[in-house]
Amino acid sequence: MEAPTFGNLLRRLRDGRGLSRERLAFNAGVSASYITHLEKGERGNPTREVVEALIRHLDLLDPLSAADHRQLSDLAGLGSGDLPTVEQLCDAITANMRRVLNLHRPNLAAYIDLRANVLAWNDSWDDTFPGVTEDGNMLRWLFGNDLATRVMVNWESDVRQVVRWLRGLIGRSGDTAGFADLLQELGEFPKFRQAWSEGGVAFAPHVWTLHLRNPVTGLRRKVYAQTGRIDTGPHPGHLMAILGLNS
Repeated sequence: MEAPTFGNLLRRLRDGRGLSRERLAFNAGVSASYITHLEKGERGNPTREVVEALIRHLDLLDPLSAADHRQLSDLAGLGSGDLPTVEQLCDAITANMRRVLNLHRPNLAAYIDLRANVLAWNDSWDDTFPGVTEDGNMLRWLFGNDLATRVMVNWESDVRQVVRWLRGLIGRSGDTAGFADLLQELGEFPKFRQAWSEGGVAFAPHVWTLHLRNPVTGLRRKVYAQTGRIDTGPHPGHLMAILGLNS
C-alpha cells in the first residue's frame, strides 16, 4: 500500500486528462524532466507558484474537485510536520479532558488521532463499538473485526467514505511516511485494498450521520457525529474529539 504523495496524485490527475508530461510542463513553465522527477518523488516539494501553475492547467482541461485541489496543495508541503507518537498524544490528554468525555454520557465520545488511534473514550463509546478499545484503532476495527459489519448498518458505503477521508488526512498531516505502517497493516484486508485502489479523496465534515445497530439485540439507532480538531496543548491539530449525539 502506497501513501498518497504529491507525485502520484499529480500523475493520476495528468493521466486522467490524457495529458503528456511535455504538454503539462510547457503550460506550467517548467521542464518535462522536472515533471518526471516530481511524479517519481525525486525532487523536494515544488514552490507555490509551480503548484498553482500545474493546477491551473489541469483545471482548464477538466475542473479539479475541491478535494483534489486541496489534497494537491496539502501534499505539496503545507502540512503540520512529523506526527507525534501515540504515547505523546495520550500524555497530552489531561484529567479534565477525560472528565469531559464522561460528562457526555449516554452519548458516545472519544479522542482519536489522525491515524484513527483511539486514545481516550467513555463507556458509551466502548459499548457502541465492541472490541475497538482493545484493538486501539478505529480503522483496524472497521476492516478487521467481524462485529464492525454488524454494528455499522451501512458498512460498505461507510468504509469507502472513511478511506477517502484517510487520504485527505494524510495529505493534511504533511507526513506521509508516518502512515506507512498503518497502511501496510490495513493492506492485509481485501476490502481496504479495494477502497484504496479507487483513489478518491475527501475531507470529513464537522457533522455526519451514523446508522448503528446493537450487535446483540439488533436494535438500530441514528447518531449525529460531531468532530472537532483540538488546536491547543503540545500537539495542536493532531488530536480530534468525536461526539456522537443520539437522535
